[in-house]
Amino acid sequence: MVKTPDRRKASKAGSTGTTMDALVSLAKRRGFVYPGSDIYGGLANAWDYGPLGAELKNNIKRLWWERFVHRHDDIVGLDAAIIMNPKVWAASGHLSGFADQLVDCRNCKERFRADHVGADHIGTDAACPNCGKKGAFTKPRKFNLMFKTFIGPAEDEAHVAYLRPETAQGMFVDYKQVLDSTRVKLPFGMAQIGKAFRNEITPGNFIFRTREFEQMEIEYFFAPPASDAAWQEIFEQWRAEILAWIKQVGIDPARVHEVEVGDGERAHYSKRTVDFEFDFPFGQEELYGLAYRTNFDLSAHGKASNEQLTYTDPETKQSFVPHCIEPSMGLDRTLLALLVSAYRQDGERVYLALPPAVAPYKAAVFPLLRNKPELIKKARAVYEALRKDFYVMWDDRGNIGKRYYAQDEIGTPVGLTVDFDTLKDDTVTWRDRDTAGQERVKVSELAARLSKLISGASD
Repeated sequence: MVKTPDRRKASKAGSTGTTMDALVSLAKRRGFVYPGSDIYGGLANAWDYGPLGAELKNNIKRLWWERFVHRHDDIVGLDAAIIMNPKVWAASGHLSGFADQLVDCRNCKERFRADHVGADHIGTDAACPNCGKKGAFTKPRKFNLMFKTFIGPAEDEAHVAYLRPETAQGMFVDYKQVLDSTRVKLPFGMAQIGKAFRNEITPGNFIFRTREFEQMEIEYFFAPPASDAAWQEIFEQWRAEILAWIKQVGIDPARVHEVEVGDGERAHYSKRTVDFEFDFPFGQEELYGLAYRTNFDLSAHGKASNEQLTYTDPETKQSFVPHCIEPSMGLDRTLLALLVSAYRQDGERVYLALPPAVAPYKAAVFPLLRNKPELIKKARAVYEALRKDFYVMWDDRGNIGKRYYAQDEIGTPVGLTVDFDTLKDDTVTWRDRDTAGQERVKVSELAARLSKLISGASD
């Protein structure tokens, strides 16, 4: 059942588990996320994904693409350009309506989104979250969130372009070309993973709200519904898909709340929107969205471009503008929610219980001792054999206990230790990250066992 809580109250509610300070510290220390432009003093709310963060992001994208494109014969992929003809944004309504209400504090000169500080109406006595002064906000004014740039050598209005604020419009604009160049028939969808840019007034909360981010989106097209029940059925199918994805990728379902977005809060193109909100350490905030966009986008682009963005039914020969349901998922927020869900602390031991399918390394290979050539040689042989099929790590730093703990903290599911018994019976110590339990496994069985673990078929 989809609930409709007080969204303003929900956004202030705290969550259990790790603190943001602990998570940010781990992310930087272990190479998941770094402050951007750090040697120059950084840039506010700009973040770089380090070696482990890049692997985790790519694994999430790979899993998403496999689930929603490769396993759906009614969905095709797309990779549209970031900079598009500015007429796209005029037709979609972004040039005129993609804006937030902005207020300034007259006392401390800080700038805020009006709805974030309770100053979204004139005459408010809301307190400034920075300096605490009440009644110091200016009147709200509109601030367009699109980044403006120029194409070519001249920086004038004739050469203005924009960095896309969402990936969706590329799919609507390419609808006709996809229809003409493939054999897709309604209902069908287009999927895309790509960068989007928004000149946010108040970015923050680590990688939750940034000016540069990645989206994983689907536009699913279908014939104009004969009744509300028809589109609601498709809507519910995608709602179930999103919930299944949340579980598959490793986000804690108990932290996820479905929020029905009411009239007056939905985007202008949406007839129904459900937000999937997550209990982050800083409160309950939006993770994903599911919207019924009707036929607004194709109709708007068809009218503005004078192109027939219609579909002709092969049986009835009737032509119409398809309707669309959009599951929209932020990649950066997915990664953050995944880290929050996976973070565990067991005494002094901290580990990330990442699903093996998305964990940066699938296993780590250790020689028990660094000063025994025979152990090093055997361990290298095990490592070289596994790395043909898996992304595994070689680790011979420090004592074996510290190596286990280091791998636990970056979420490596399995530690494989080559010791003197390995030289006798060709078995290694298989150590489970989550339980810290150990068992002996034959070297010849490691690849098959890792495959089962990654696929989810292992116990």
